[in-house]
Amino acid sequence: MPTTAPPDTAALAARLRLGVTRLARKLRQEAEPGITPSMLSALASVQRHETLTMGHLCEVEQVTPPTMTRIVAAMLDAGLVTRESDPVDGRVAWIGLSPAGARLLQRSRRRKEAYLAKALQRLEREEIETLEAAAGILERLTESAS
Repeated sequence: MPTTAPPDTAALAARLRLGVTRLARKLRQEAEPGITPSMLSALASVQRHETLTMGHLCEVEQVTPPTMTRIVAAMLDAGLVTRESDPVDGRVAWIGLSPAGARLLQRSRRRKEAYLAKALQRLEREEIETLEAAAGILERLTESAS
């Protein structure tokens, strides 16, 4: 009776890492011109949390306060976020998404999704179905990693 070799999860992990990294790089290239990946990531975090303090934004983005200060300053200069002092503790600054920031995120996401949609149109139906299943698996993998 033939036996099936167990899947080589290390090799699969290496292939997935490479594929996901290359796709992420390509999507970053499709992002809104003139905005850095760090700014896009911080904007998305601000949108997800509605408003957050500089300290919380540092935690969410896993960057140091000086780095986040530079990112937020660039976003403020571009009119992408708002900054308000806490009414109780003036040392605390609350960062929120401006309408321009929301529009930029929407445009950037549309550009990336348009790139992917065009690329997907070149695939066979079975490949699309496989990717649809893989998308669900990737979502579960990333949810459990959070």
